[in-house]
Amino acid sequence: MPNDIYTYIKQLNIPIDDTLRMDCPICNGYNTFTVTNSMGLLLYNCYKASCNVSGKSKIRITMEDIQKKMHKDQADKSIPNLGTELPEYIVSHTDRTEVKQFAEKYDINLDKLDLQYDVKEHRVVFPIRDNGAIVDGVGRSLGKRLPKWKRYGNTGLPFTFGCGKVAVVVEDCISASVIGGDVYVGVAVLGTSLSDLHKKYLSQFSTAIIALDPDAIPKTISFAKELRQYVKDTKVLKLKDDLKYLNTEDIMNLYSLTPKEKLVWK
Repeated sequence: MPNDIYTYIKQLNIPIDDTLRMDCPICNGYNTFTVTNSMGLLLYNCYKASCNVSGKSKIRITMEDIQKKMHKDQADKSIPNLGTELPEYIVSHTDRTEVKQFAEKYDINLDKLDLQYDVKEHRVVFPIRDNGAIVDGVGRSLGKRLPKWKRYGNTGLPFTFGCGKVAVVVEDCISASVIGGDVYVGVAVLGTSLSDLHKKYLSQFSTAIIALDPDAIPKTISFAKELRQYVKDTKVLKLKDDLKYLNTEDIMNLYSLTPKEKLVWK
């Protein structure tokens, strides 16, 4: 990488934790180049498939920079995130090899699920939509960064995927993405309880199947009891393994709990 790219990005004077999105200085791609200042580490990348510009460079940070960052963090805590949009450092996955490998591992169809990518924290991001617009997201670390899962907004909405007529309630976005499709809508509650927003969303279904992880039996029973007030035909699927792994016995049991008239693949 030529030294002039380092000089160029350093002269941008990007504040700590901010991301600048712009035309690529190398390939001139429109709005395809991002630079993020992660506590003095500048991460830059062009998302145009034909451009291979990416890398990182350290810059010196001052006590004033750190103080500004602390003030910003305090301000962020006091202002509620309404979930209107994701941060600029979350971009389309385009041809990120790590995202493709992640999707292949769990057999996630990238043509149907528009996964995003967190440039700053190296996460694959599952977008949460409301009326077609992305209003929130959940990131899953692709490395060793903790926490493994991160929620970007506080909309409280579940992550959902699929266009079927039977809701399958799961714990995480991967399971929802794997099971969602023509027959089922995967609904990831992303927490330890069913909120009013969860119940409101699920009330549109005539059948819901609770399929939480095998070690969550008490929570499964609690969910089923609550949800039957909103979805009369609420059933419990006792899993042998996490649903994301598509254990054959678990899938056959899922089919057996599904009304036959709704087992229709397009």
